[in-house]
Amino acid sequence: MHAQRRSLLLLIVLGGSAVLGSYVLAFVVEPAIRAGLWGGIPEGGMRSFYTTNMFLAAASFFPTTWLLGFATQPEDMRARTGLPFETMLGAYAAILMPSALWLPLTALYIREPSALLWLGIRIDLFAVGLGATLLGWMAFRRARGGRGIERVAAATFFFFWLQTMVLDALVWPWYYPTA
Repeated sequence: MHAQRRSLLLLIVLGGSAVLGSYVLAFVVEPAIRAGLWGGIPEGGMRSFYTTNMFLAAASFFPTTWLLGFATQPEDMRARTGLPFETMLGAYAAILMPSALWLPLTALYIREPSALLWLGIRIDLFAVGLGATLLGWMAFRRARGGRGIERVAAATFFFFWLQTMVLDALVWPWYYPTA
């Protein structure tokens, strides 16, 4: 396997484990925070939409990862997307590492709200959204003129981008009570 692909796999395994671990740890150590994580997101339709899109977003991560990380040779990435393979690695890092911090930061904010911590959460969420925007842009550039499966893989990433850049970085903070 190509060294750059091994780097991508390592990043996804470590970063993904950190994200999942942060959720498990927060829910096991502090199960009482679950309700507080929604902030002021209205119950009913909006929460249902949010929840449904979370699953679609998680599922859409994999086709895009296949498209960029495995259906594209690392040395062809720049020609196919306009950016090198290392930029894609940076986008994944910008998605996974802050995603692993969001829940612990929010749990801390629920316990001890502060303006500085709120700013950190907002920066964290925007980092994820910006990483998703970059990754989505690369996927759409890569799929342009490609086979149908490649175009579908890029199009499904919309759900991930919607979750991270719109719902998490913009909508959730709007409804969240601040200190």
